[in-house]
Amino acid sequence: MAHIEKCSAKDLPQWVALRFALWPDEDRVVMAAEAPAILAHPDRLVLVAREGETVAGFAEASVRRDGVNGCETSPVGFVEGIYVMPEHRNRGIARSLIETIEQWARERSLTELASDALIENVDSHAMHEALDFSETERVVYFRKILVRTIDIRNHPGRA
Repeated sequence: MAHIEKCSAKDLPQWVALRFALWPDEDRVVMAAEAPAILAHPDRLVLVAREGETVAGFAEASVRRDGVNGCETSPVGFVEGIYVMPEHRNRGIARSLIETIEQWARERSLTELASDALIENVDSHAMHEALDFSETERVVYFRKILVRTIDIRNHPGRA
């Protein structure tokens, strides 16, 4: 059984490695640089699941005050990320991480816990359903760039 605890400075390398496993498209250097600030933020919680000396998983949560899709209250607890190494899955680690986040949120008088997942991430959808989350809505975000940068190397006014 995994032991759930708050992430500490000694866990930073393992935590950052697991964050990169969850979000491989992110910049690893930036991820490592922002990690201490995340740990120190009063509205953030970072948990690690330890099996022996191995950090087998992690979860990050925050208090969001900006309104969360599908929620009726504000602020709400929000699961920013949760990841368990494949070889440690199906042992109740994700459930233990979420239960610890739930307790943290209740201690802050929050009445809702929210999360999100990409539309194509069906494994995450299944995990959320198994952990008693209810899907509230699906959203596709759009953007339109209003200002384009000019490549001065090819600009007609350049000599």
